[in-house]
Amino acid sequence: MKKIVQIAFLISSFAGFSQNAEEVTAERYTAHNKGKFFFAFGGNRDGFSKSDIHFKGNGFDFTVENAEAVDKPKGWHVDYINPARMTIPQTNMKFGYFISDHYSVSLNIDHMKYVFAQNQTSNVTGTINLPASEPGSVYNGTYNNTPVNFTDGTFLKFEHTNGLNYVNTEVARHDDISHIFRIGNTDKFQISLTEGAQVGFLYPRTDATVLGEKRHDDFHVAGYGVSAKAGLNFTFFKYFFLQTELKGGYINMPDIEISDDKSQKASQHFTFIESIIEFGGIFKI
Repeated sequence: MKKIVQIAFLISSFAGFSQNAEEVTAERYTAHNKGKFFFAFGGNRDGFSKSDIHFKGNGFDFTVENAEAVDKPKGWHVDYINPARMTIPQTNMKFGYFISDHYSVSLNIDHMKYVFAQNQTSNVTGTINLPASEPGSVYNGTYNNTPVNFTDGTFLKFEHTNGLNYVNTEVARHDDISHIFRIGNTDKFQISLTEGAQVGFLYPRTDATVLGEKRHDDFHVAGYGVSAKAGLNFTFFKYFFLQTELKGGYINMPDIEISDDKSQKASQHFTFIESIIEFGGIFKI
């Protein structure tokens, strides 16, 4: 009987030890992602392919061919954390939820900036036939791959600078790769690889002055975009992270507003590449 009691005690002790070990493992916050929410805010730099930009309105119908564009970086600046001026730099916002340990869904706003380069000479094809009383009439004529110098901005100023707003939903995969760097089983630091795909719409605020017409600067849903990304996530002390991403995609905007006259439009499509650095938090409610 004494031996039976001793064996029962040993089994009970071992079971209790195993249960405690499982509880310790379960308590590691970074072991599982399912059910967690996350948010992030950061900045970006952008590159754009050349594109043909078509302008059509009363008295003009022409295309600027192989137009070059650049972004408008702010650099390291306090505006990134000033709520009243956050739209001045190129910024990114992300709100998401983990539907499993490896997959998340999120809503993203990529506030990029697109500036038609004013120091370029591009070919123009089409016609301009404005009334003589309008300033743009000096450009009247028929163009057939005609080189035009856009240096002074009187022919055309065209920017999505407040901004080239890509509002998109994302499905992403996340894989903990801490073991590759021989980082132990700890909540203090974690490295994850993330890949994802996005689809969304473009809601630019286009700053346009075409052929000396009145400047137009308004928000408008102009088209759609699709993209994919890959990045690294560095999580610190369970709840905070730094994430770097490289995103590339395609944007098609067939309905760009360039005037208070809604019949006057521009259209373009191009590819883009975006590098992103974001800071964020991850938590359970």
